[in-house]
Amino acid sequence: MTLSVPSGRSVDLRVQPVDEILDRVEQSFQARLDRESVVRKRRSVGARTERGTWVRVERRLLDKIGDQGWNGTECAARLEDVVQPVWRGCVVWRDTDAPVMWRADETELLPGNPIGTAVLTADPRLRDTWWQAFSESLDALAAQHTRRIATPDTVTITQALVTEAIRTAFPGDFDTTVERWVPAHADLNWANMTAPTFCLFDWEDWGNAPRGLDSATLWGSSLAVPTLADRVWQERRHDFESRDGKLMTLFTCSKILGPGAHPEDPRLESARHTAEQIITELQVG
Repeated sequence: MTLSVPSGRSVDLRVQPVDEILDRVEQSFQARLDRESVVRKRRSVGARTERGTWVRVERRLLDKIGDQGWNGTECAARLEDVVQPVWRGCVVWRDTDAPVMWRADETELLPGNPIGTAVLTADPRLRDTWWQAFSESLDALAAQHTRRIATPDTVTITQALVTEAIRTAFPGDFDTTVERWVPAHADLNWANMTAPTFCLFDWEDWGNAPRGLDSATLWGSSLAVPTLADRVWQERRHDFESRDGKLMTLFTCSKILGPGAHPEDPRLESARHTAEQIITELQVG
């Protein structure tokens, strides 16, 4: 089963027909999906089931599935003290006409709505209890143990990747060596968390990553709202003030300021100012 597009062409599930895929998922899980509840993203589709659960379906190219497999959501189910939806089961199949794998995971319903898109342009005005649950979950996640390696943007994060990204955007005389690697969600943005009750979902890319990756990623997603970015920084100050956290902030800034940067991105000025400050600190330290 495949979408009716050439295999070599990029597929965006926000615009491509997905009825066949949803039909297959219904048959596999023996549960009808509420088609009115369907949420589409670029490479995933989600919907509520008739039994009060949620199913998320993702499309991934075979060359984006590394040695650790593609079982992030089920592996995340064993994490302790991290607020996430309870995982129920999954089904995985290979596309017959394209170098693609499909995976559908069934979980309990989220306790609230996703806060917004990956990059916010308005303050969601989250309560202090939300921020406490958020920070406690990130701390608990970083204290876990795993052999998985994080794949932000479906790319395995390595020392070489970090160095290349930072050097491409910020050539200079400072060390880019990461000292501490800890478990990270690796796709921490405002589209993957709920409010008013905190919950973190979409765990397919989690694994070991440089300390501070999640904090820096969320900060970068918040820069269009300065007060929100400041709150993220204050909540995760211990990450940002660490050497690895500074490198991850540069890594995040490199994605905003590097090749392909959009000239009208409202985050540009803040990212540039912060990057300059961090580079100075790294050169001195």
